[in-house]
Amino acid sequence: MSATQAASDEVLIARIAQGDRLAMQVLYGRHHVRVFRFGFRLVRNEQIAEDLISEVFLDVWRQAGKFEGRSAVSTWLLAITRFKALSALRKRKDAELDDETANAIEDTSDNPEVSVQKKDTSDALRKCLTSLSPEHREIVDLVYYHEKSVEEVAEIVGIPENTVKTRLFYARKKLADLLKAAGIERGWP
Repeated sequence: MSATQAASDEVLIARIAQGDRLAMQVLYGRHHVRVFRFGFRLVRNEQIAEDLISEVFLDVWRQAGKFEGRSAVSTWLLAITRFKALSALRKRKDAELDDETANAIEDTSDNPEVSVQKKDTSDALRKCLTSLSPEHREIVDLVYYHEKSVEEVAEIVGIPENTVKTRLFYARKKLADLLKAAGIERGWP
């Protein structure tokens, strides 16, 4: 993200704090896909992820005046998204296992279709990512898919930078092992 865009995000937040609806629309247009993707990776449910977008931007509308600019606006948005997603997951944990969740449980037995998919690098990588612990998956998602720095990840997740580095190290090691086991010799970057 360029410094100009970051500055204009901050300007948008200041205008939103003054009740500027157009600034809210611009900020939403710029960041709603990122918020959705991050939320979806955490909750793994499209409807809940869609609901998260609304909740996150409603919070932005209400809390814009409290934004202090100590981090990038995108970092602030992802931190709000993470908090909302974890709250949604806690609520959902108490709900019964629904059909969608039951269908999402992987059948680990190899059949011809699974064997073909294993040869596809991106499918294998996706599978390997889902095998990581939620803590490791979250760090990998923020660093590699959202291009956040270790410092920004620490702020979003609310843990020390050294913990982020440790989790990233072990996540990459685990991914490399999983990819090798899936028949992909290329290591994780």
